[in-house]
Amino acid sequence: MHDFTSGVISIRARGASLPEIVGKELGTGVRHVIRIFSVLLLILVGAVFVITPASLIGGMTLEWMDQWFWVGVIFLYYMMATVLPIDKLIGNLYPIFGIALLFMATGLLAVMLFSSDVTLSLDFAGGLSSRVSDPQSHPVFPMMFVSIACGAISGFHATQSPMMARCLTNEKLAKPIFYGAMVAEGIVALIWAAAAIAFTGGYERLAEYFATHTGGAGTLVTDISMTWLGAIGGILAIIGVVAAPITSGDTALRSARLIVADMLHIGQAKAWKRLLISIPIFALVSVLLLIDFTVLWRYFAWSNQTLAVFTLWAATVYLARHRKAYMITLAPAAFMAVVCVSYILFAPCTEGFGLSADLSLGTGIATAIVFICLFSGHIRRLSSQSINLKTDY
Repeated sequence: MHDFTSGVISIRARGASLPEIVGKELGTGVRHVIRIFSVLLLILVGAVFVITPASLIGGMTLEWMDQWFWVGVIFLYYMMATVLPIDKLIGNLYPIFGIALLFMATGLLAVMLFSSDVTLSLDFAGGLSSRVSDPQSHPVFPMMFVSIACGAISGFHATQSPMMARCLTNEKLAKPIFYGAMVAEGIVALIWAAAAIAFTGGYERLAEYFATHTGGAGTLVTDISMTWLGAIGGILAIIGVVAAPITSGDTALRSARLIVADMLHIGQAKAWKRLLISIPIFALVSVLLLIDFTVLWRYFAWSNQTLAVFTLWAATVYLARHRKAYMITLAPAAFMAVVCVSYILFAPCTEGFGLSADLSLGTGIATAIVFICLFSGHIRRLSSQSINLKTDY
C-alpha cells in the first residue's frame, strides 16, 4: 500500500519527488522538514548498504579481500551509479541482479518444499514472544516493527518511486512495479527467514550458529547456498542476496542527488552539475562508515519507518482530497505513527530516550489519536468546501 500509493501519486504529479508530494498534501513546513529528513535517510541507506553487502562478500572471499576491501569496491560503484545516466550502468546491471535474486528464492524454496533432508522447525510453542536473551528490553512491539520491518514497509522506497515514475510509459505498469515488487520482496524475506531456521534447526540453534561462526550473516548465507544448491547454484544465490542491498544503496544516493537538485533548482543534464551535488553526499557517507554499524542500523531503521509515516499520511490526505477510499492508508498511517513514537521513546539512550514501555506505548497511541483528529478536521473542511462549491454553482 505504501509503495503503490506513493508511486501512483508521483506518476500523476509528473515524477515529483517525495518531499514535493508530501509538502503539497501536508503543507510547506512539512515539505522543508521532509526534504532534509529524506536526504539524511538516503545518506544513511547508502552507508548501511555499503557495509551490509561488503560484510556478506567479505565472508566468502580470500582473507586479503576483507570487508573494507569490498567497502571500497562497492562505494566506487555507488559513485558511478549516482553520477552516470540511469541507462548506462543501473539499467544494464539490474536485469542480472533480478535473475539471480529470483533464482535464489525459487531454489531455496524448492529445497525446503521437496527435499526429504530438510525440515522446518516452526517452534510456535513459545507463542509470538521475543526470542532474544533479554525480552524485557526487546519487546516484540515496537522493536520488531522497526528492527526488521524493511521487507514489510520502508519509507526509503517512496524516495525511489519518482525515479521509476519518470521511466514509466503507462500508469498501468504501476501495479506490477510498485505493488508486485513489494509482494515479491516479502516472499523473498520469508523464504530466507525460513531457510535460516530450517538450516540451523530452530531459533536457539540459530543463535548458537552466530555465536560459534565468524562472518555473521555472510557465513550463514554461504553455508546455506552451497549446501543446498551446490557450487554454481550457490554462487548465483549469493549474487542474488548481495544484489538486494547493493540495489538499495546505489539508487538511494542517486535519489538523494535528485532531491537536492530539485530543492536547489540545479539542472542535472551536465556532468559537472551532478558532481557538484554528489561530492558532498559521498563525503557524508564516508564519515558515516566510521560509525559503529549496529548504531547506524538502528538510526536508519527508525528513520526509514518514520519517513513511511509521513508518506502514508500524505497519501491519506491525497485520497481524501480526491474523494477516494482513504481508510486503506489511514489505518497503516496511524499504526506506524504508534510504532515510531513508541520506539524512539522506549529505545535505549544510545538511540532513544529510554522511557518505560507503558509510557512509550501510551504516548505513541496518543500521538496517533492527535493525528487522526487533525485529519478529521481536514476532512470536515474538504466537505464544507465541497458543499459551498455546489451551492455557488
